Amino acid sequence: MSKADLVFTNGPVHTGDPARTRATSLAVTGERISAVGHDEVRELIGPGTEVVDLEGRLLIPGFQDSHIHAVFGGTELAECDLTGTVGADEYLRRVAAFAAAHPDRTWITGGGWSMESFAGGLPTRQLLDSVVPDRPVYLVNRDHHGAWANTRALELAGLTRDTPDPADGRIEREPDGTPSGMLQEGATGLVARLVPPTDAAGRLAGLHRAQELLHSLGITGWQDALLGIFNGQPDPSDAYAAAAEAGTLTARVTGALWWDRNRGADQIPELVARREQLTGGRFRAGSVKIMQDGIAENFTAALSTPYLDGCGCATANSGLSFVDPAALCGYVTALDALDFQVHFHALGDRAVREALDAIEVARAANGRRGTRHHLAHLQVVHPSDLPRFAALGAIANIQPLWAAHEPQMDELTIPFLGPERAAWQYPFGGLLRAGATLAAGSDWPVSSPDPIAGIHVAVNRMEPDATDGRVFLPEQRLDLATALAAYTAGSAHVNGHDDAGSLRTGHLADLVVLDRDFFAAPPEEIAATRVERTYVGGQLVYAKG
Repeated sequence: MSKADLVFTNGPVHTGDPARTRATSLAVTGERISAVGHDEVRELIGPGTEVVDLEGRLLIPGFQDSHIHAVFGGTELAECDLTGTVGADEYLRRVAAFAAAHPDRTWITGGGWSMESFAGGLPTRQLLDSVVPDRPVYLVNRDHHGAWANTRALELAGLTRDTPDPADGRIEREPDGTPSGMLQEGATGLVARLVPPTDAAGRLAGLHRAQELLHSLGITGWQDALLGIFNGQPDPSDAYAAAAEAGTLTARVTGALWWDRNRGADQIPELVARREQLTGGRFRAGSVKIMQDGIAENFTAALSTPYLDGCGCATANSGLSFVDPAALCGYVTALDALDFQVHFHALGDRAVREALDAIEVARAANGRRGTRHHLAHLQVVHPSDLPRFAALGAIANIQPLWAAHEPQMDELTIPFLGPERAAWQYPFGGLLRAGATLAAGSDWPVSSPDPIAGIHVAVNRMEPDATDGRVFLPEQRLDLATALAAYTAGSAHVNGHDDAGSLRTGHLADLVVLDRDFFAAPPEEIAATRVERTYVGGQLVYAKG
């Protein structure tokens, strides 16, 4: 009997395999799992076998993230970081300190600020002018659907009271029409196009920086949700291609090629060519990202009925469908016929329905092709559409960290949706009960990439540091095993890795050692769990300390 290269003993081992959910030992030979079981697995230990004594720590499948922007996140780690606080004064202190530390930078860039920090979610140019008046400043907010600019940046972009709003965005204005410093959705590109782009070396460094962070969180693979040029941001595709060719891409990555919403089906041959050009090593580019709407906080998420105003009355605004729904059906049908997976950004209930309608048309035209189309975000879903996910084989790509009471939800979303629609938000439990397949992701750098924090919120429907005890729509909670499966087997399925996401003989040895068995602890303690080791294909890519 050949001996294993690596053996984990003295479990527990959570396999994610319904036939045997728990084991105590696991063996790895090469890059694959060669045995799962109990004491009999020890027979595979030989003189050259590395033995890891779990000592009661939990071994689980490697996490996969089904919706992330890794290169952007890794690049932003080297810029002005406004995450981790909601204080406007602290934002300004950090901007001033970054500008002082980088006197040679022609632009001050970065982001991560929260809309809740400002009245109505709208910061002003004058605030930035008070700390950096002489250089342009451009800072994206934490959800990356808006940006804060100072006066110098607006001047360089030529934005005045006479500048019209773009079709896919909005310039926030002062009473006389002068741009106020806040740009929404497509309007961000009016300034972003002037920001000096990160060069190829910077993008590659950003990828490596992100990969190191994600491995430390137990993430062994992901789907990058935007490969292409969007609102002036450079295309990160070359970073993945370079890392895959050099062998420095240790994660398994699927890339979602950006659908230019200002074009039509004429771009499909280019997408086919890019898929062939980019796929290699541990990187594949067989997905297409279609952003169908915006976000609720700036009233661009597409709703079936209008938003409310601050007094609770209906407005004339129901949000934006960035792609014409009728044309969308044709685009998705054509992409499906070419075996592309379609990765939808669908946040409002109208956008969700438009995406499902397009999948239904594609299924009727092409049959079931195993293309694994999925809808990301799913903030507001009409109850009548929940069963359609299972019926159409559409995967629910959830971002659990957002399903909690916090100021952006309580102050900038619920009042403008009204009580009925507010109760339709992030219906994880409803989707599961309706038979949908769940995958999970973070949307980092929009929110934390930590899957354990996401699992905590999916199970508790409360933020890890919540102190008020308020549960957000408790009927939509998931049990721990289901939430973990969404971050492992579910996302591996979306990302096209059917031989990952569960610990079975013959599967890839993508593994994570946690510092405790979080199944044995109360649900409110899930977030205290930490990753100690991460393996991809049996190779150690992260060890704590």
